[in-house]
Amino acid sequence: MTVLFSKKCELAIQAVLFLSIKKEKLIYNAPAISKELKVPKEFVSKMLQTLTESGIIGSKKGKNGGFYLARKPSQIKLIEIVEAIDGYDVFKTCVLGFPDCGDENPCPVHDSWGNIRDETYHMLNNETLEQLKEKTLRKIISS
Repeated sequence: MTVLFSKKCELAIQAVLFLSIKKEKLIYNAPAISKELKVPKEFVSKMLQTLTESGIIGSKKGKNGGFYLARKPSQIKLIEIVEAIDGYDVFKTCVLGFPDCGDENPCPVHDSWGNIRDETYHMLNNETLEQLKEKTLRKIISS
């Protein structure tokens, strides 16, 4: 069960991490990525198109087409993927969905959630794909 991000965003992070451990500019088509991540190809294709529009992923059309990282892994932060797919709303809205939740009118978990939200944002904004390479390799190989 996801708590912070949509399923599409979780998959986007996984797909970009997958591409980050591959040789630079090597192209993978949606069926290959979906097989590796064990998710439907159509779902992967739509999500990769969104990432292409954001400039995180590059694409090549045609028979031998597919997707690749548009920039070096050291230049891509996790927060960019989250922003491209889910936006920043998760970092601005009440985790319980209360309207007008804020410092003046807090929900029951406002302060606790604020700390978790801020730590999560900080981690996503500081972690690059390059920094996660070894852990990603271990995770993808073991899956």
